[in-house]
Amino acid sequence: MSSFETLPNRENTRSVKWDRRKDVFGSESVHPMWVADMDLEIADPIKQALVERVHHGVFGYTLPDAALNQLIVNWIDKQHDWKVDTESIIYSPGVLQTIHMAILTQTEPGDRVLIQTPVYPPFHSIVENHGRELVKHSLVLENGRYTIDFNGLEEMFKTGIKAMIFCSPHNPVGRVWTRDELEQLLKLAHDYNVLIISDDIHADITFDEHQHLPLGKLAPQMSDQLITCLSPTKTFNLAGLQVSYAVIEDKAMRETIQEAFKRYGVMMLNTLGLTALESAYQEGDKWLEDLRELLHTNRKLVEEAFQDRSDINVLRAEGTYLLWLDCRNMNLTQEELKRFMEKEAKVGLNNGTTFGDEGEGFMRLNIASPTHFIKEGLDKIIHALNHK
Repeated sequence: MSSFETLPNRENTRSVKWDRRKDVFGSESVHPMWVADMDLEIADPIKQALVERVHHGVFGYTLPDAALNQLIVNWIDKQHDWKVDTESIIYSPGVLQTIHMAILTQTEPGDRVLIQTPVYPPFHSIVENHGRELVKHSLVLENGRYTIDFNGLEEMFKTGIKAMIFCSPHNPVGRVWTRDELEQLLKLAHDYNVLIISDDIHADITFDEHQHLPLGKLAPQMSDQLITCLSPTKTFNLAGLQVSYAVIEDKAMRETIQEAFKRYGVMMLNTLGLTALESAYQEGDKWLEDLRELLHTNRKLVEEAFQDRSDINVLRAEGTYLLWLDCRNMNLTQEELKRFMEKEAKVGLNNGTTFGDEGEGFMRLNIASPTHFIKEGLDKIIHALNHK
């Protein structure tokens, strides 16, 4: 894991996480632990594959092929024991673009689309930007763990929900949904004919005994109600290379979404993105194993830093590299909490309310960095708390 001990210098690389600190937090000296990418170098085999492709020297129009489809199918089978057909794969520059096209093609203006809050901010805007009615269903926080209120969800489904954008594993609360929870969700979706668009971008990163279960694996008979969005970008720190794919087993729905991509001019993918995807899924296993070990270490470090404190409670993440911090016992308004982290602790975290009103009193912290960098950020927060 030696490659994870050094913090890469990302300043002046047009990095959102580092080079936008002054715009977002008011200071270039803030310790950035916010945007969901990693302060870690990618796997050497991926880097080498990209170098070789660059040395080839030609970057014309590039398309995925049957071999790449097969590689993805093999990865999904190996990681999640889900057997899908190569024809079920469609590509896009990013998971969000696929969700956009799914909402655009599978719902109509005015249709009711449900999200479960607090949740990744673009879920909110995607629905509203397409003229659909955004319906929010709050997750329930009990004993430091979020759950789904299935009775409440059913009542909302009864009102005529057309589609639901689901986050699995969940960003920001870190849940890896259990088989029982997923089966309850699938039953309700079946009973009320709700399309589930599942964002599984964090699927490869889980902790302890928790295992990601794709909805399509549990309910193959519901293929006309399921869209599963995946990508190597979170797993292998490739977000800037703009590559993702979705599993859509229903042929009519798959073709409709593919036609929409063409209609809106999304017809080709980034050549280097495809190169990175191929290398990641062929040769990335050891790097991913080391990453999981690093994230386990960093999660433990954060939990132990606050375990004897009453002011901040760290919700135990079951998956993702994002930790949800419950700061409500600090008795600050959200603006005061945000100011405390930025001005007193000098640490840049994601503001909880950007994920929904349920994020009041919370902040999100990214642990995908070298352990010493995480420790520096924690020391800053704890020092500020002790002098509050």
